[in-house]
Amino acid sequence: MKMADMSFEDALRALEEVVRKLESGEVPLDESITLYERGEELRKLCQTRLDAASARIEKIVAGADGQPTGTQPFDSPTA
Repeated sequence: MKMADMSFEDALRALEEVVRKLESGEVPLDESITLYERGEELRKLCQTRLDAASARIEKIVAGADGQPTGTQPFDSPTA
């Protein structure tokens, strides 16, 4: 599976596997460098997925009395 096609959960599991291998100390140096590079790519992918999810979260819009009046997309300007 291409990295761009991975879900957040798949990328996170792959990143956890990379970390586990690196922490074991049993990986040769060259492989460690390759694993580290892959881990960084996976970390960036996970962050991108999290940022996209945050952008979709709706925030509560409060009326003059401070009570919630509805919602609007997280990234839209406040009314």
